[in-house]
Amino acid sequence: MAFYSGEEPPGSVAVAVSGSRSEMAVSWAVENLFPDARRVLLLHVIPSISAIPQPSGRLVPIGEVRREVAEAYEQGRKLQALQEILPFKKLCRTKREVEILVFDGDCVADVLLRYVSESGIQNLVLGGSSWTWFKRLLKGPDVPTVVLKSAPSSLSVYVVSRHNLITKMGHQPARNRLFLLNNILLLSNLSHRNSDPWRRKWLDEVERLRLELRNTLAMYNQACKDLVHARKKVQTLSAECSEETRRAREALQREEVLKHIAAEEKAKHLLALREAREARQLLVKEASERREREPEADAITEASKKPVNTDDLFSGHGTHRRYSRGEIEAATDFFSASRKIGEGGFGIVYKAILDHTPVAVKILREDAIGRRDEFLREVEVLSQLRHPHLLMLVGACPESGGLVYEYMENGSLEDRLFLRQEGTRPLPWFVRVRIIIEVARGLAFLHGSKPEPIVHRDLKPGNILLDRSLVSKIGDVGLAKLVPRIVPDGVTEYRETVLAGTLHYMDPEYQRTGTLRPKSDLYAFGVVALQLLTAAPPMGLATMVASAIEGGRFPEVIDRTVPEWPLAQAERLARMCLRCCQLRCRDRPDLESEVIPELARLADMADSFSRLSPSHCAAPAHFFCPILQVLMENPYIAADGFSYEYRAIKAWVEKQKISPVTRFKLQHTCITPNHSLRSAIQEWKSGLTAQY
Repeated sequence: MAFYSGEEPPGSVAVAVSGSRSEMAVSWAVENLFPDARRVLLLHVIPSISAIPQPSGRLVPIGEVRREVAEAYEQGRKLQALQEILPFKKLCRTKREVEILVFDGDCVADVLLRYVSESGIQNLVLGGSSWTWFKRLLKGPDVPTVVLKSAPSSLSVYVVSRHNLITKMGHQPARNRLFLLNNILLLSNLSHRNSDPWRRKWLDEVERLRLELRNTLAMYNQACKDLVHARKKVQTLSAECSEETRRAREALQREEVLKHIAAEEKAKHLLALREAREARQLLVKEASERREREPEADAITEASKKPVNTDDLFSGHGTHRRYSRGEIEAATDFFSASRKIGEGGFGIVYKAILDHTPVAVKILREDAIGRRDEFLREVEVLSQLRHPHLLMLVGACPESGGLVYEYMENGSLEDRLFLRQEGTRPLPWFVRVRIIIEVARGLAFLHGSKPEPIVHRDLKPGNILLDRSLVSKIGDVGLAKLVPRIVPDGVTEYRETVLAGTLHYMDPEYQRTGTLRPKSDLYAFGVVALQLLTAAPPMGLATMVASAIEGGRFPEVIDRTVPEWPLAQAERLARMCLRCCQLRCRDRPDLESEVIPELARLADMADSFSRLSPSHCAAPAHFFCPILQVLMENPYIAADGFSYEYRAIKAWVEKQKISPVTRFKLQHTCITPNHSLRSAIQEWKSGLTAQY
C-alpha cells in the first residue's frame, strides 16, 4: 500500500465511502465543500487478506499459495472495490477530477488517518454510523468515533448522518470556517423544515431507546444486587468452610501429638520392663555368685580386720623386695631436698638408685602414722598387680614407711600436659590418643581383678605417670578400695561416709550417695581424656565441650598448640568422653565392650601416623633397658624373657637370682644375645638420622 507524501495544495477534500450511508456524506460534500475544493478524493478501505478461498470453500493461508495467485486475488478484490465506488463518483457533480484510492488494512480508522496525515488532506467527510449505543458498548467505538477522537489538529472532520452533522474543525482561516458554518446551519435548517415526518420518527426512536436504556439499567441494578448478595453468601460459606477446615486440621494435629506421646510412653514402659527384667536377672546371678563366694569373702573380711603383718607381707612371695631403712636413707641422701620430685597423698616422693636401677621412693608422712594400715594395704594390693600400664612396685621399707616404685622419667601427665617443666614440648595428638587407651586398659585391668574389682577413686593427670618413651602408667593406687562384686547400676551395694578422691574428677553419683562402683572411675577417665583433647582445667570442662560440639565450635576448644589434629576423629573421641561423663552411672558406656573397642580404632590410626612420622615420637619402650633406662646397644635376653643391656644384666645376675622386672626367681642365669631387637634398634636409629 503506497501513500502520496508530497505537499498537497490547500482546500483538498476526501470522502470515505463504504456502504449506503456514504451517499449522504458524498451529497453533503458535493453541496458544501466540493465547489471550493482544489482536489477531490474518494477513499475506500478493504480488509487485509490472510487466506484465499478455494473452490471447495476451504481457506488456504496466504503464505501457503504462490505469489502470482495471491497477487491475482488481490487485484481482483481491488477491481471489485472500484466497481462499488463508481456510483459514488457519479454523485460528484463537479468540474474537478475525482480521484479514487483503494487501501487495504484491518483498522479502517487508522488507515484513513495515516493517509490524510501523510498526504496533507485538510477536510475528511465520513458517513454516520448505524450502530446503536448498546452495540458500540459491546463491540467498541465505530470508525467515525475513532476518527473524531484521533484526528490531527490540522484536519477538519465532518460526520454526516440522516438527522445530524458532527464536525471537528481544524486550524483553518476564520473566513473559511465562517463560510462552512453558514452552509452547515443552512443545510440543517432546510433539513429540519422539510423533514417533519422524519423528526417524528427520530423522536419515536429516541423514546424507544430511552425505554430500552431504563429497562437495561433496571436489569443491571438488579444484577448488581444479586451479585452482591451472592458474594456475601459465598463469603459466609467460605468462612464456615475455613473454620471447619481449621478445626479438622487442629483435630488431626492433636491426634498426631497424642499418638506420638502414646508411642513414647509405650517405648518408655517397654524399656522400663526390659531394664527391670535385666536387673532382676543380674540380681539373681549376683546373689548366686555371692553365695558361692561367701566362704572366701568371710575369710577376706576376717583378714582385713586383723592388722597387716609386715613379716608375712614380705616373706615367701618373691614378687618385691624388702629394703632396710639404711638402704633407703643412703639411696635418698638421707631424704635430701635435692632428690625430692613430688608429694603424694601419703608422703613425699624422692628419686633414688637402688640395685643399679633408678627408682621413686614414697615415704609415709610422720603425721600420717594413723593411716599406716592403708599404706600397708597399698603394698599388699600392688604386690599382686602386674600390668604394663600400672605403676610397678619394686619393693618397700616397713621401718621407714617407704614404697619403692619404678622411676618414670617424664613425670606426671599433668606436668607434661600443662608444660610446667621448662624445655618440654606439647604432646603430639597421636601420643595423647595412645595415652587415653593405655589408661583405659589399665583401668579395665583393675576393674577385672579377682576376686573383687579394684576401684581407683582418684584418677587424674597427676596420678598418671609417663616413662622415657611417654608410655603411661597409673599410679597412686593407695586410695584403691576393694568393693563387693558390681551390682546393677540402680542398686546401692557399697556406701561410705568419708569420700576419697579429687573434687572435679569425682563421680557426681558417688559424691551424692556414697555409692562406689567401677563406673565411678569412668567419670574421671572421661574428664582426663577431655583434658588431653583441650588442655583445659577440669572444672566445667564436659559442659564446655558439649556446648561447643552442639554449636559447631568444636575446633575452637581443642588444644591448638598441637598441629594436625584429625578433627573428625577428635570429635568422635570427645563424644565418647562425654558419654563417660554422664551424671548417672547407668548412662555411662561399658569400659570393656564399648569404650576400649572405640579407642582401639582411633589408636590404630594414631600408630599408623606415628610410624609415618618418626620424628614426632620417641623410641619404642622395649628399646630401653629396664635396669639402666637407656636405649640399648647390645641387648641380651634373660631367663624371665625380658631384654636388657648386656653389662647391666651381667652385673645383675652375678649378685641376685630374681628378675629385675617381675621380681620372680630366675630359673637360670644364662643370657642370650637378642639379634632381632638389636637390628630393630639400629634400623630405627638409621631412619631417624636419615630424616634429619
